[in-house]
Amino acid sequence: MASRFSGALQISNLDDFITPSQECIKPIEIQASKRKTGAKIKIEEDGTPITLNEAGQFEKLQKVEITLADCLACSGCITSAESVLVTQQSQEELLRVFREKKLQYQSDNGTCTVFIVVSLSVQAVLSIAERYNLNPEEAQHKLAGYFYQLGADTVLDMTVADDFALLESAKEFIERYKAAKEGLKNQLPMLSSSCPGWVCYAEKTHGNFILPYISVTKSPQQIMGSLVKYHLAETMGLSPEQVYHVTLMPCYDKKLEASREDFYNHERKSRDIDCVITPIELEQMLSEYNVILNEINARDVQRPFDSQIDNLRNVLYSHSGSGSGGYADFILRYAVKHLFEETDIVVEFKSLKNPDFQEAVFQKNGQRLLTFAIVNGFRNIQNLVQKLKRGKCPYDYVEVMACPCGCLNGGAQIRPLNNVQPRELALKLESIYHELPQSNPDKNQVVQNLYKTWLGGEHTDKAVTYFHTQYHEIKKMNTALTIKW
Repeated sequence: MASRFSGALQISNLDDFITPSQECIKPIEIQASKRKTGAKIKIEEDGTPITLNEAGQFEKLQKVEITLADCLACSGCITSAESVLVTQQSQEELLRVFREKKLQYQSDNGTCTVFIVVSLSVQAVLSIAERYNLNPEEAQHKLAGYFYQLGADTVLDMTVADDFALLESAKEFIERYKAAKEGLKNQLPMLSSSCPGWVCYAEKTHGNFILPYISVTKSPQQIMGSLVKYHLAETMGLSPEQVYHVTLMPCYDKKLEASREDFYNHERKSRDIDCVITPIELEQMLSEYNVILNEINARDVQRPFDSQIDNLRNVLYSHSGSGSGGYADFILRYAVKHLFEETDIVVEFKSLKNPDFQEAVFQKNGQRLLTFAIVNGFRNIQNLVQKLKRGKCPYDYVEVMACPCGCLNGGAQIRPLNNVQPRELALKLESIYHELPQSNPDKNQVVQNLYKTWLGGEHTDKAVTYFHTQYHEIKKMNTALTIKW
């Protein structure tokens, strides 16, 4: 199936390249030859099928294109229902929303019922910056200018959502660790849940065996959805359904995540994220309409959640650790501080069999107390799952990402030019990422202020509602085994 989703969703292809998986087989009608050739079909070395024609000569069969709509919905990768939801998040759909808003604005004397918010992820911004030879801040401000030009009402930075995701994940790990040590419930290792490709694969392939280990903290994208739809909207006197929320993300799988039923408010008929757009799609939009990003008037991103905090810089922020958000690094430091009262530690993740499988250990008085890992790419994910099934997984926490090199090499990041290899580009983006100012979630005044004023504390039901979720086993259908063509 021609797909641009992550390798973890393309489970028919065990290669770690973020390319379309092996093509599905779609039956086609072949006109029967007048000659009694039987089933004389040959497959050439390149996989092309050929058959005997009426003249008794071999000729190539027409190549059949297959789309997600043709899928048997076997839950092996993407179901047809999911494909419909993803189609609703195309660049064409986004531009349609912008056009309709402008028409409504013109026809209703300057009033409009739709408030469009665009949230920018740092990984996607870095991809755009590299493609158009901009520094990260310039890229962020040019993107803000472009979306305002299209008709956005507010363009936001996602640092606050990133920090909430890290803090909530760290607190969840502490609870799991203490429960395991007290013999109440052992759900270690805790596996990160911010990568929807990994989560979707886990739900469909390993189900209830693996799900108890997966963190219930929402990803930064979905936390941003809660912030926009249920905090920002309220402060502006709007209801969630009046806000159209767009995110710029490095991954097609984020479209699937945004489409999950868990993130749809049936009472309000509103999704937390209405549309996910990616760097590749943004590049296509710019090219199709002959827009030169470098010539766009730069605009600042807005910081409505920071309005009561002074002296905050309007810049792009990174986090210590991996370019995927630094989950393993932050949670390890947080755990060491809150479990063992150590604050001055050196965290060093060392590669094991390959650069996408890394491990860090915290020891005290010669005793190994915590073992963390970073696992990127489908092959490494499979190895991790097999360790778990054999009961030989030595880790307390694992940061899991479906894409090799993590989110900076997401499947929807703009592909490298001039024969540059994807890993080479990803390493370059990671270097740029770590040159950015770093946000420390523990010291983020905006986050602490929102815990107090919006959520009523750090461990309230409101915090759980907006920042936590659940994952579900999705059983495969055996449809393909019973269909007769």
